[in-house]
Amino acid sequence: MKAKKMFYLSVLISLIFLNTAKAQDKPIQLALFNPVQIFDENTSITGLRINLIYGKNAQVSGLDWGLINHITSGVSKGVQFGLVGIVEADYMGWQDNGVNITKGKFEGLQWGIVNYAGTVSGVQIGLVNYAANMTKGLQIGLVNIIKQGGQFPFFPIVNWAL
Repeated sequence: MKAKKMFYLSVLISLIFLNTAKAQDKPIQLALFNPVQIFDENTSITGLRINLIYGKNAQVSGLDWGLINHITSGVSKGVQFGLVGIVEADYMGWQDNGVNITKGKFEGLQWGIVNYAGTVSGVQIGLVNYAANMTKGLQIGLVNIIKQGGQFPFFPIVNWAL
């Protein structure tokens, strides 16, 4: 049990302190709701962001956890957990929210009740999955919609693009 906790702690420390790629990036963000957060919404976070109610930042690379997670620009990478995840730009990694919205290019796994992405290269698992364009990937859910590039424009249970 101690070894498992130490492993998770070392991963968290690595995310926070070793991933800072740019000088203006901050390693940690804590937000009650925007603008009541440590750093303003134009700051990029590389490490850990915790949003107690609603957090908004330019980019997040690392662990993004909270009730409502909002990212506004660039390419964000990592894992996002919460009730609602909103990415106005591109995202690479795992989005695990009740509602996942990525307006740009999404690469990875979207897991939620409702998943939405502009361009998908990856997997969407949820009750409702929507991809404006799917270059390569799989949708698993009750309602699966791929506007462009999919095997079918609409197909229940499973839809895909090769």
